[in-house]
Amino acid sequence: MSKLWSPELWALTPYVPGEQPRDHVVKLNTNENPYPPAPGVEAALRNYPADHLRLYPDPTSLALRQALARVHAVEPAQVFVGNGSDEVLAFAFQAFFRHGKPVDVPSITYSFYPVYAKLYAIELRAHPLTASWEVNLSALAADSKRSGIIFANPNAPTGHAHSLEAISALLEQVTDNVVLVDEAYVDFGAESAVALVSRYPNLLVTGTFSKSRSLAGLRLGYAIGSPELIEGLQRVKDSFNSYPVDSLASAVGIAALEDDVHFAACRERVMTTRERTRQRLEALGFEVLPSKANFVLTRHPEMEGAQLFAGLRERGILVRHFNTPELSDFLRITIGTEDEMDSLMEALEVLCA
Repeated sequence: MSKLWSPELWALTPYVPGEQPRDHVVKLNTNENPYPPAPGVEAALRNYPADHLRLYPDPTSLALRQALARVHAVEPAQVFVGNGSDEVLAFAFQAFFRHGKPVDVPSITYSFYPVYAKLYAIELRAHPLTASWEVNLSALAADSKRSGIIFANPNAPTGHAHSLEAISALLEQVTDNVVLVDEAYVDFGAESAVALVSRYPNLLVTGTFSKSRSLAGLRLGYAIGSPELIEGLQRVKDSFNSYPVDSLASAVGIAALEDDVHFAACRERVMTTRERTRQRLEALGFEVLPSKANFVLTRHPEMEGAQLFAGLRERGILVRHFNTPELSDFLRITIGTEDEMDSLMEALEVLCA
């Protein structure tokens, strides 16, 4: 570490993403979509005029925002876009949670939230999950002395998702702070809270093109909320980088949004494979938490999570193991193709024999 670092930099514990191997492996550790993006994406890449790259992109990303607004049945003024949902989340932490009061979060959730909180000197108030591994919305709403609430729906890495009725009940109780619902995995079987944004001006919903749109390598994310909240995000963006989404990414994102048939087919394949995988894991004696995401969280009653992780890795299969007290027995397994999941199950049958 450098003596030139600031005290704040010394105190940071950066987010650690899932391993991105160079060797050929069965990669089930980072929740990427196993299927390619829509055919129109390749056409957009092939036909994009290279001369356009000499020009700055539209600082408002209007065309992409209009496309997202059409898909989600909102107005463009209710849509914000950025370089991946992680950037959008970072802007939201800056814009809405720096009030000198804690932010309420689940104790087990997306591990980037505490990183942002530390970076921006925001206190997190973590609430345990329920006995059934669900985010406890009642606990999040209990104490009014807060600057906001954030939770993933479906939750990561547990996979449970709340209904619109449950989220609406939370918003009826919490009216003076931003409630941020992170919907990175919503397209794999959950209900989107976007349907509630017109009723609750303090609701902000974030999403990504990385999962259900198969564009993790492109980095596109968005937020949908009231024009007031979108303006707040815009003020942070324009104080940091006026051109966050490049013109090529915008063209590709629009192409992905235009292909409803491909989108529906891919998400259905993932959900079907997820159910088949759950059944096969349970047949081997695994406990599998109910999931509305493109992954499952599972554990075996007689084998340690680290032992299974290492055994799978030796066989060229990568899954995610979280070395924390609450999750040390679990593996988070991304849903891949049928062939990839067959390879996983064959390896687990040997390890659990």
